Amino acid sequence: MSNDVQEPFSTPANGQIEVDLTWIPGKIEHRVMFGRSLSEHASDTHRRTATFAPGTIFAVMRWASSDLGLTVVRLEIMRAAKPGGGATRLPFVRPAVDILLRVSGWADVQRVVHIIDAIKAAGIDPADAAPDYWQHVGNRLAAGERPSPYTRTRHLAWRLRRRIAP
Repeated sequence: MSNDVQEPFSTPANGQIEVDLTWIPGKIEHRVMFGRSLSEHASDTHRRTATFAPGTIFAVMRWASSDLGLTVVRLEIMRAAKPGGGATRLPFVRPAVDILLRVSGWADVQRVVHIIDAIKAAGIDPADAAPDYWQHVGNRLAAGERPSPYTRTRHLAWRLRRRIAP
């Protein structure tokens, strides 16, 4: 059971979403896998905050380890929620996002990383991929099935659909 709460939220006056990223060598790493941030601000040598515009799709990988090895690894693909809409609150994210895909455990995270790499190899920025594709990937992985590939044809259909119904 997840502690995530989906509810209407209030965004900062500028409507932007902030994501806290941490890097402590060999212990903790939170990093943006893809997505176009508006800005990044370093708090110190181990912490920074990335800011995303509403509607932006981005991915964050988070892992932590102890002296015994990797203790947790997660990858979330999110869309920065628009003000006034329902969204989910996550640790390290303010105020809230739409979760398109969420996996944990090294095997599933690695599968998603390979999918991201395949999309990049096709010449498509994963941040521009159809949001429903990321939901498809999450659903297929949860069911133990192989996700369909994201093709240039599917991407073109998504881009045309966005023009008709933004």
